[in-house]
Amino acid sequence: MILGAVLAGGKSTRFGSDKALAELGGRTLLVRAVEALEAHCDAVVVIGRETAPAPTMPDWPRADMGPLGGIAAALHHARDAGYTHVLTCSVDSVGLGSDLVAQLQPAPAYCESQPVIGLWPAGASATLDAMLTSEGRHSMLAFAQSIGARAVQFSENPANINTPADLESAERRSHGL
Repeated sequence: MILGAVLAGGKSTRFGSDKALAELGGRTLLVRAVEALEAHCDAVVVIGRETAPAPTMPDWPRADMGPLGGIAAALHHARDAGYTHVLTCSVDSVGLGSDLVAQLQPAPAYCESQPVIGLWPAGASATLDAMLTSEGRHSMLAFAQSIGARAVQFSENPANINTPADLESAERRSHGL
């Protein structure tokens, strides 16, 4: 069983406003991310927000831990609820293909161009907990390396919307301009 987790606790500093609520093609990035994971997962949660179109939970062990805090929260929930894996994406990852899970199997694996897009075994929670509560390096790649995750080159890289210009570009692409 796969739990989907949308990482939505960032501060959107490069975007200038709450990018989760920015619209692309008439739907918010948050709704698009939840819908994208629903196509691949048994259930979806949103990490780092209080209000969302799916159940929410805070980062672990606290806010402002970056994407690893969101992944840790999802791994805890997955482990406790009996899920075997967690499929993660950030709220600004647009264009996750219909073969997303197939590209990431076998787990653990992550998208080489966007490491927050990954398929992680629920049992990796202990490794991530140890990392987040230590003084060591807290990075996506350090976590991935510590559990032997593979970097996968996707056949088509998802868009990563960090700025209003990125959103405008994605909007033009969606209209074939």
